[in-house]
Amino acid sequence: MTLHDTAEARAHCRAPVDTATKAIDPVCGMTVSVTADTPTDLFGSDSYYFCSEKCRTKFSADPWFYASGHAKGRKPSASTEVRYTCPMHPEIVRDVPGACPICGMALEPMTPSDAPSEELTEFTRRMWIAVAASIPLMALTMGGMVGLPVRDWIGNQIASYLEFALATPVVLWVAQPFFRRGWDSVVNRSPNMWTLIALGVAAAYLYSLVATFLPGVFPDAYRMEHGVGTYFEAAVVIVALVYVGQVLELRARERTGDAVHALLDLVPKQARRILPDGSEYDAPLENILPGDCLRIRPGDAVPVDGMIAEGRSSLDESMLTGEAMPVEKGPGDAVVGGTINKNGSLVIEAGKVGAETVLAQIVAMVSSARRSRVPIQGLADRVAAVFVPAVVSIAALAFVAWLVFGPEPALVYALASAVSVLIIACPCALGLATPISITTAAGRGAQVGVLIKDAEALQRMAGIDTLIVDKTGTLTMGKPQLTDVVALASWAKADLLSLAAALERGSEHPLAEAVVDGAQARGAATAQAADFEAITGKGVRGRVNGSAVALGNAAMMEELELSTADANTRADGLRADGKTVMFIAVDGTLAGLVAVADPIKDSAAQAIRELHTLGLRVIMATGDNERTARAVAASLAIDEVRAGVLPADKKALIDRLRAEGRKVAMAGDGVNDAPALAAADVGIAMGTGADVAVESAGITLLGGDLMGIVRARRLARATLRNIKQNLLFAFAYNALGIPLAAGLLYPFTGLLLSPMIAAAAMSLSSVSVITNALRLRRVAL
Repeated sequence: MTLHDTAEARAHCRAPVDTATKAIDPVCGMTVSVTADTPTDLFGSDSYYFCSEKCRTKFSADPWFYASGHAKGRKPSASTEVRYTCPMHPEIVRDVPGACPICGMALEPMTPSDAPSEELTEFTRRMWIAVAASIPLMALTMGGMVGLPVRDWIGNQIASYLEFALATPVVLWVAQPFFRRGWDSVVNRSPNMWTLIALGVAAAYLYSLVATFLPGVFPDAYRMEHGVGTYFEAAVVIVALVYVGQVLELRARERTGDAVHALLDLVPKQARRILPDGSEYDAPLENILPGDCLRIRPGDAVPVDGMIAEGRSSLDESMLTGEAMPVEKGPGDAVVGGTINKNGSLVIEAGKVGAETVLAQIVAMVSSARRSRVPIQGLADRVAAVFVPAVVSIAALAFVAWLVFGPEPALVYALASAVSVLIIACPCALGLATPISITTAAGRGAQVGVLIKDAEALQRMAGIDTLIVDKTGTLTMGKPQLTDVVALASWAKADLLSLAAALERGSEHPLAEAVVDGAQARGAATAQAADFEAITGKGVRGRVNGSAVALGNAAMMEELELSTADANTRADGLRADGKTVMFIAVDGTLAGLVAVADPIKDSAAQAIRELHTLGLRVIMATGDNERTARAVAASLAIDEVRAGVLPADKKALIDRLRAEGRKVAMAGDGVNDAPALAAADVGIAMGTGADVAVESAGITLLGGDLMGIVRARRLARATLRNIKQNLLFAFAYNALGIPLAAGLLYPFTGLLLSPMIAAAAMSLSSVSVITNALRLRRVAL
């Protein structure tokens, strides 16, 4: 469509319903009442009117797009609704933000975004308020220990009222999210860390409230030098420390999404559109449609997936494959959004845009993996479900024990120990142990071209002992190439190749393209064939430069009554190397032979060696013939070969191995591999293959490189090891902290944790788990 063709569309966009007062907004299509205050803009010689300044701004950014009517061709986004899920319990999905009914954590948007976390902003503000209140409270209660007897200066009664005034806003407003989540945990019968925090803070505050305004209810034994002791400062400092831990955790969680944000940043916000009249301008990326012509200048990032229409260049596809070597591209080659154009100017035709691009799908897959769960997380959940009620029981027992057997004032000691148990036992570190590692691992994998579709696949990958690989497209390039030209008698190789290519140009056989491309690459003269005939299952024949030429297998030579005895020794040697041999006959004489093979990928041998080092037995299962399969397997030192297998045979092989107790991973790239990928413990799809293979797999390797399996195995092992470290630390911390907080060592050492120290230790445990998980960002793959 040209600008001239869109005259009618432009007229419609601005066509006034009432020429004096009405117009159509070209952006949103609303009818606009035209007044002196109506937003307006000019494009060419035409005026356009808008319902709001927002629509006018959109129009100004890309006037041609809206004025030409192309905006009507833009597909609406798949979903304009943002849905929210819990980072620890991805089965919880809501249409509105809120807290998880299971663990109490704030729900996160499921759609990846660069927008800052609202929860982090809110918690940071509340944290600083709590910290600001904590400082004077600490001065009022502990100033005398450091030479600042503030309480003596102003009097105990005034100091108590000041403590109440400082603590009340913190407990009733700043800590409101804690109490709300704690209450929800009780209502939902899902006790969690917020249950314990709410109980601990409420107990400390209510005790102090009674002690301040109704001190007479306490026996004289509970009165100290300054009256009945209070815990206002403990309640406030606990709130402040929990917020510090939460803010550090939220910041760390945002850092684990750095890989997703980095991927989002790979795509430019604008694309240079080429109009039908040859003019160019920078258009917003969301306005690019399939079929648009775009200019990609040297150094630019490719904005969308498409096909090169003009120009040649090398592109950095490391974001896609993990390989730093630029890839040469020319007309007809596909390009992927987010890759970098290195040196030449390109014109591409946009293909997939928006959420359909490869990069958008990568981001969606990484985000999905971050929200998925591993089986080992079920252990943490089961423990937490029993742990919280147990902690409440221990706190109650500690309270009673101190009240009955403790020194005076027993009630004060009882309350301190109970609150300390509740606070130090908060299982936040336990809850974080698994999700934070999975989140970090998913981002790290995306950086090296290993996409984790779900966390369970990652855990299973760590325990795999057998790997089944397809041959074509997995171990080999998947595209046959001409490898050998053997001339007999006095024929020259170049002449034979020219004759063979002339015949094969008329053939649709998969090997024909390899011969034609090979002849072109070797500079063979171009010739034309006449009287072309394809003989099914045997070969092709015709006339080239006046000579009768035939190209095919031994059966075809036999049909022509030509003996292949003189060439069989050489042909058998080529076949032993896994190559397909074709004979050439000219004017009734055997003139030579050509060989075609599917080349083994450069990295395949190294990958197989490293997979063996990582403890995997490698089996090749292919539909190719036995001789070719064994030739490839021998060159790569593959442990076992299954040739001539159908898709059902691959699945049956996996079922049998699993029945024998083997943990099986399957790597493939074709539609025929999909059943086996789904049947395996872990399906690994080579990203260069069929969409159905990718959908059936738990792990996708973007570059189609076997080294990606090595990276996936290393990442899986490192992640599972990291999760176990986190769980061990969380369990050990609680196992040691609870008896200490309950005062078990007090009779022997006089050691008793204050609630403030318990809160600091609880926050420190969460930060330690997060710090350990973030080490995965630097794991060597």
